[in-house]
Amino acid sequence: MPTPNRDPEHLAKLRDYYADARRIPSQQRIAALIGFSKAAARKLLERLEVQGFLDRTPDDDAWVPAKRFFERNLADVSVPAGMPVLANDVGGEPFFVDEYLIRTPSRTAMIPIRGESMIDAGINDGDIAVVDRSLAAKAGDFVVAIVDNEFTLKELASENGAFVLRPHNKAFAVIRPHGALEIYGVMVGLVRRYAAGASPARPHRGAR
Repeated sequence: MPTPNRDPEHLAKLRDYYADARRIPSQQRIAALIGFSKAAARKLLERLEVQGFLDRTPDDDAWVPAKRFFERNLADVSVPAGMPVLANDVGGEPFFVDEYLIRTPSRTAMIPIRGESMIDAGINDGDIAVVDRSLAAKAGDFVVAIVDNEFTLKELASENGAFVLRPHNKAFAVIRPHGALEIYGVMVGLVRRYAAGASPARPHRGAR
């Protein structure tokens, strides 16, 4: 009986290693990590290259992640928020977070949220807003604007023919700029981390 292909299991270990070290380990390290010979480690890397998970650097000095290295499985069933359902397998089509959230990488910024002015819209302190600077903002969009030299995240609204910035928390007042309103970009996505005890340090500057 042929030996089962364990490449998906080995790839998972490489992904975990990369998430921690931000590099692909050497063949010797892979051999120790997975538990086989250096020659077998080389063959694994070559198979993963053929499958589109890894590439060689231009000088052929090291292995680096290719596009498929960052793909995740998108479940082919949705998860109801009410009664639980049985799930034997959540595997599905390949899914790339960047492709889903980001259309124009050179014009997209990831901005941490500070404060509670948007909590009624489900935007919480510590979230990270995905902001596209290439989009033209319109009323109803959630936008990052610059007010008094600070970023602020609010809903762009129209009031008496003028644009205002509307919070989604009754404890905060509507912002009515006296001059021109500078829009930094339109929020197109939101990133939130729930893992207990694993929250990374947030940058000091963010959108309130």
